[in-house]
Amino acid sequence: MNKERVSIFIDGSNFYNSIKKILKPKERINYQKLINILAGNREIINIFYYVALLDIKVNLKKYQEHQKFLDILNKIPKFNVVLCTLKKLKTDDGSFIYVIKGDDVHLAHDILIGAVKNFYDTAIIVSGDEDFLCLIKTIKEYGKRVENAYFRSSSSYKLRRACNFSLNINKVIHKIIDKKK
Repeated sequence: MNKERVSIFIDGSNFYNSIKKILKPKERINYQKLINILAGNREIINIFYYVALLDIKVNLKKYQEHQKFLDILNKIPKFNVVLCTLKKLKTDDGSFIYVIKGDDVHLAHDILIGAVKNFYDTAIIVSGDEDFLCLIKTIKEYGKRVENAYFRSSSSYKLRRACNFSLNINKVIHKIIDKKK
């Protein structure tokens, strides 16, 4: 019998904002370990990580560190960094905030295309975003399983309930943290 095929879809902004609340200084996430836990003994077809490049003009050092991080991710087999748009928005008080645009749309597109073209048996969504509910319903109609890996602090109960299986990353976090050198 053939191994179950999985594709992993990581909402980079959601993941980053959740993990920064947990990590201590000198700790980092080992994404290969995370992928191994999510996939188990199933065949990994591909992994997508949706993110935007930082603004080089705002902070050169952070930009360079982010580039190094993306280079590390790109070295993981079957890993695809999907670059989205970073938009600078002016707030009412005159300051600026940055938001990532297009990440959810790219993620939803890739999951849907994968289901329609039968690239995977199970889609693993690493996000707590409730916006994916109608997408999950649709890909299940194509006979696909959907799993959700989430952080307790940023997870939608409705999202978890809509999936065939959910994994609270907080419960395995100790297995995926490495100390920075």
